[in-house]
Amino acid sequence: MKQFVSALSAGALALLLFVAPGESVFASEDIATKEQKQVLNIAHRGASGYAPENTMAAFEKAVDMKADMFELDVQMSKDGELVVIHDTTVDRTTDGTGSVKNLTLEELKSLDAGSWFGETFAGETIPTLGEVLDEYRGKTGILIELKSPSLYPGIEQKVADELKARKLDKPENEKIIVQSFDHESVRKFHDILPEVPAGVLLGYNPDGISDEQLERFQKYADYVNPSKSMIDASLVERIHDFDMKTHPWTVRDRESANFLLEVGADGIITDYPDYVYSHPQN
Repeated sequence: MKQFVSALSAGALALLLFVAPGESVFASEDIATKEQKQVLNIAHRGASGYAPENTMAAFEKAVDMKADMFELDVQMSKDGELVVIHDTTVDRTTDGTGSVKNLTLEELKSLDAGSWFGETFAGETIPTLGEVLDEYRGKTGILIELKSPSLYPGIEQKVADELKARKLDKPENEKIIVQSFDHESVRKFHDILPEVPAGVLLGYNPDGISDEQLERFQKYADYVNPSKSMIDASLVERIHDFDMKTHPWTVRDRESANFLLEVGADGIITDYPDYVYSHPQN
């Protein structure tokens, strides 16, 4: 027994010799946990890996999985109502056909937006932005993407009006963020509601993102959210140098989530919220 204790003590001593003074033996684990707690866990189109995207079922799943925010896409119906759907047509995610802009709200609401994902979700409908805001404001953060805004003149003002009607035009703790690939649309929205954080989305560009671009974005955006394939520690640092944050998209595997944690991304947009540790709610 004494020989076992001696051997154990020697092993512990050897381990401590390799640890710098003041550091924990488990320092790397502590760092990983800290990094995971700092990142925002953003459910892409809701928890779209587990429920049909951009439906109330997907948003509810995101909340159940303790995501910090969920992302959604906003377009406009033929009769000027704000609806939550990604594609500019209904063909992929419903049992209907045609362009979103050519269908009335009543026609859009009549479509089945869940069966394509699984029969369990049969009968899910396309929600309006107002319905989502009413159900989830105060429960979780909401990242609103203006989808193809050039098709919908005035959509920036309509989104602003929906937020103001619910007193979400001065969000606390950045619980509401508005973003788009259309940077002119982001600028327009910022001019209307400058107190609501805004983000620019960027697809992959082999030339990267220049400081000149970041300087331009800084005038109207709080977030620079590129494809995850563009992100490295240097880009994250440069975005931070311009006093902006970054939420790369879209994570569909654990390796990508771990990489974005390592390089210091501020948020991770993911179909699978369980691939990212949730940020504690304030």
